[in-house]
Amino acid sequence: QVQLVESGGGSVQAGGSLRLSCAASERFNRRRAVAWFRQSSGDERDFVSAIWLSGDNKFYADSVKGRFTISRDNAKTMVYLQMNNLKPEDTAVYYCATGSTMILSSLRNPSAYSVWGQGTQVTVAS
Repeated sequence: QVQLVESGGGSVQAGGSLRLSCAASERFNRRRAVAWFRQSSGDERDFVSAIWLSGDNKFYADSVKGRFTISRDNAKTMVYLQMNNLKPEDTAVYYCATGSTMILSSLRNPSAYSVWGQGTQVTVAS
């Protein structure tokens, strides 16, 4: 079972940037997608961004489109989330997730993902 570890979270002022990293214990070869979700206390996990690994298609929530960029490395063990122009409403715990059985239409559904990291806190001050 692949394991995921997120890093790169922290505290920034509004308008600042952070780059989150998701490190996998093995290559993503047998996975269909890698996604970022976020969760504020007491809320559900919300979709942020995902990369469909065959074809490298990228998807974003409307709330982060144009500000966040998802990417992966050629070794296929790292996925990144570059977050620019951060806003206080981006404050949350950010989770990396992957799965091997979902279909494209379920990409934004957290229940489609079988493996999750432990999360990294992002705090944006106004």
